[in-house]
Amino acid sequence: MKTIYKVEDLSKEYDGKEVLKVEDFDLFQGEIFGLVGPSGAGKSTLLRLLDFLEPPTSGVIKFKGQEYHQTKEPGLDIKRKITTVFQEPALLKTTVWKNITYPLKIRGIPIKGELKSELENLITDLSLWELKDQRADKLSGGEAQRVAVARALIFKPEVLFLDEPTSNLDPTNISIIENKIKQYGKRTGKTVLVVTHNIFQAKRLTDRVGLLHRGEFIEIKERDNFFNSPDNKLTQKFLAGDLLP
Repeated sequence: MKTIYKVEDLSKEYDGKEVLKVEDFDLFQGEIFGLVGPSGAGKSTLLRLLDFLEPPTSGVIKFKGQEYHQTKEPGLDIKRKITTVFQEPALLKTTVWKNITYPLKIRGIPIKGELKSELENLITDLSLWELKDQRADKLSGGEAQRVAVARALIFKPEVLFLDEPTSNLDPTNISIIENKIKQYGKRTGKTVLVVTHNIFQAKRLTDRVGLLHRGEFIEIKERDNFFNSPDNKLTQKFLAGDLLP
């Protein structure tokens, strides 16, 4: 498989405390990768570094073969190939339609022809069609998260990051969002990384899974092997619900 991200000796410190230390990590094009671990393990920090929302303290992030580090970050053209859906969606105080189409607007992409059909299908798939003219800031939590997912998918990012995208949502919303994420990854060949506390979600969605604990990767395996035959005792404890932060 083609490597889209390669991380080498990556670390991140806050106030002199190291919270992330990843010696080596590859993310492959076209895969759905599940990042799991207890609270405070460094999962969201790693996501922010990979999305170039903040620089590492040391180490190198290679994206599509280009190296980036503390003093060299990618330009806007690269950053616009990547997007993150956070646990708490930050929506504009305007309609659902305008929220979803905002990424197209800032990229100067006209909504017509095939793209217009794709947009309408996306909104329908996420059960948002009847809400498209409503104000996004008046939606329920599940509805708002579906809008955030639609907004992330409409410009077909090369890499989609999701940070606990269905936390605290009801089963119906979880199912709608998971189905769309899986469909996006498999149909487009784009790369997806999802951070989740939900082991069952990782089983349903991912191709590979990695356990992060105290800022370091403990084990990375193909999904079935990760859950059925983990090598590391910490992984076994995590799957049994016994691994503490």
